[in-house]
Amino acid sequence: MTDVAALLRQAASRVDAADAALLVAHALGRTRTWLYAHGDDVVDASALEACERLIARREGGEPAAYIIGTRGFWRFDLRVTPDTLVPRPETERLVELALERLPEDRALRVADLGTGSGAIALAIGHERPRARVVAVDASRAALEVARGNAAALGIGNVEFREGDWLQPLGGERFDLIASNPPYIALGDPHLDDLRHEPAMALSSGADGLDAIRAIVRDAPARLVPGGWLLLEHGLEQGAAVRALLSAAGFADVSTARDLEARDRVTLGRYNPAQEAS
Repeated sequence: MTDVAALLRQAASRVDAADAALLVAHALGRTRTWLYAHGDDVVDASALEACERLIARREGGEPAAYIIGTRGFWRFDLRVTPDTLVPRPETERLVELALERLPEDRALRVADLGTGSGAIALAIGHERPRARVVAVDASRAALEVARGNAAALGIGNVEFREGDWLQPLGGERFDLIASNPPYIALGDPHLDDLRHEPAMALSSGADGLDAIRAIVRDAPARLVPGGWLLLEHGLEQGAAVRALLSAAGFADVSTARDLEARDRVTLGRYNPAQEAS
């Protein structure tokens, strides 16, 4: 007979311990807290088989979020599918930086480019209920997931539009534009580890900066004077993204680091006077 504690140990010997607990809890229909309080409980054969199937999928490289169908981000759980990128904890830094530039007492306009599961747009919409957020994605399937997340969370101030980057924004202008675009270089060996996630949300050109170049090029026409552009990027891309923003006429350009002290988000403020000069 196998008890819960033994099952957890066996699973953790095959996959990351956090994923092991997540998958065992899912297979048993319990919470992770319950697992540790019921370590002596015996697991029946059907539950063992279910757990084995989940662990085997994770061993094959499939993200745990896709296996269980949800991923925690900000203050809520989001539904995710292979049509959406799995939200990462470091993207919460982008949300924090955006909220610092969005006063609570104003009816602001925000755009999230490449929304995927809706993580950034929904976090901002939740924290700034007076804001109107437009979430853009080129993938219709991803937008369906994001719309479902908005409905499940009861967040009604986010609008979803299909298209490439800023094109669906039309002639509107925004107080802040945020994006976690693809930024991995084509051919990067790390892409193999991410093979279960949508390629269009991961890689962008020979140096990984093609999407960021397009966003920086077009963002000034869609920002109000003094509006902010925030871009998540790779840990070695801070200097390159700062150069792109400065060349496009953005002021107050800087790079913020994540909790592991790695360059993560570069931001700048649209300054029409600087652009003209």
